[in-house]
Amino acid sequence: MKPTSIRSVILASSVGTLIEWYDFYIFGSLATVIASQFFPKTNPTAALLSTLATFAAGFIVRPFGALVFGRLGDLIGRKYTFMLTLIIMGGSTFAIGLIPSYETIGVFAPILVLVLRLLQGLALGGEYGGAATYVAEHAPADRRGYFTSWIQTTATLGLLLSLGIILITRHSLDSDLSTSISKFNDWGWRIPFLVSIILVAISIYIRLKMKESPLFSKLKTEGKTSVNPLKESFAHKGNLKMVLLALFGATMGQGVVWYTGQFYAQSFIENVCKIDFEQSRTILIWAIVFATPLFVVFGKWSDKVGRKWIMLVGMLLAIFTYRPLFHQLFSISDTTNKKEQVTRNEINTKLIPISNTGNSIRKVTSTRYFKEGIRLIEEKTDTLYAEAARVTLKPDIKTSKLLNDENYRMMILIVFIMIVYVTMVYGPIAAFLVELFPTKIRYTSMSLPYHIGNGVFGGLTPFIATLLTTIYTGDKLVGLYYPIIIAGVCLFIGALYIVNRKDPNINN
Repeated sequence: MKPTSIRSVILASSVGTLIEWYDFYIFGSLATVIASQFFPKTNPTAALLSTLATFAAGFIVRPFGALVFGRLGDLIGRKYTFMLTLIIMGGSTFAIGLIPSYETIGVFAPILVLVLRLLQGLALGGEYGGAATYVAEHAPADRRGYFTSWIQTTATLGLLLSLGIILITRHSLDSDLSTSISKFNDWGWRIPFLVSIILVAISIYIRLKMKESPLFSKLKTEGKTSVNPLKESFAHKGNLKMVLLALFGATMGQGVVWYTGQFYAQSFIENVCKIDFEQSRTILIWAIVFATPLFVVFGKWSDKVGRKWIMLVGMLLAIFTYRPLFHQLFSISDTTNKKEQVTRNEINTKLIPISNTGNSIRKVTSTRYFKEGIRLIEEKTDTLYAEAARVTLKPDIKTSKLLNDENYRMMILIVFIMIVYVTMVYGPIAAFLVELFPTKIRYTSMSLPYHIGNGVFGGLTPFIATLLTTIYTGDKLVGLYYPIIIAGVCLFIGALYIVNRKDPNINN
């Protein structure tokens, strides 16, 4: 295939996949805001866990999407199948931005969010396998790792795009961040969801110009396409063995490394370290920007040395360094045992009406001070009712921290290291998966282990890790046991049973 042609294939596949990841991850990036919008505010921790559980639900249904759309992809073709997944994903994301809050429609709000989140998961279950297969079936055998690695960048770039649009929207609406009235938290959070419909329209336009995979077209012309992809993928002992090996020897370890290094890292920085909303996201943004080129580096390297050991070394490094790295994140932000050095102390009190009648107001007292280069912002909120003279409810006290430049850069470096592990396990895996299975059932066979490993094992990481920290409150790092154990099991199985092959003939 001509270089310009393969570049067009990669562009068309990558743009759509990037937008699907954007749509999928915008929910997780706004977890704390969504918790306050769609769940009762009486227990913020329970609301956050409910939001993370809803976020995880989208991952749990991804394997079902892999079966449904994988079967379609092996029956009717790659192009039209992941065109359909793009439309479902974009429509669901747009609809989330239109759902009224819990205060407006009550329990129907979280129910609607859950339904749309499940549709997102089903759509993504069919998207990735189609895009990876489509690119792999266009790529020359000796450069398959390199070309498919561009698809691998889209997951991280989709997260980057979601974070970028969130921050731009927040800055545009809340230019004065010192005020306690946030337009972004009130209604502006909907904008990133609504914007997705424009991105989807652009992607659909690009994908309409795509042609079907040449390998699939050849099979279809010769009448050799699969009659029953599900049966051939999972009822035949030899192929089922490859499906199970792909899951337990590669994708489940890759999944937990991916979501620990990016999503749980952000959640840990924001909710455990209590770092400011904006800083917690820009830390991740900078780490992603610096690390993303390594997806392509490791993908290309896998064409020369094979896929196996690059992925397994990434898991090994994660297993042995996660606790020290997360401990360092917490140590940077911990002011408990540090000598207080107060260089400025500001106390501002604001009275904010919270009803049209003016009978109820919020009294917000904001205190700012420094401890060894960390600026602490404590906000104490009391609700007052005029008709009852003064009735003060239990105050809501929130603390956030602003890092100085040195600590900020140190956190970026730590998260960057964790994302390097992500690039090692994720960069070569598309080529690894497509090379395991024959063309006529490839879409179905590779999609299921990928989405169980990445979606279920990996997608549950933020929820399970956060849940563990609420149960075992004495250990801030207890949540890391889940990804460490899963990656360890995968490393053991992969080291024993995966064959380190490269550039096999996939034109079968």
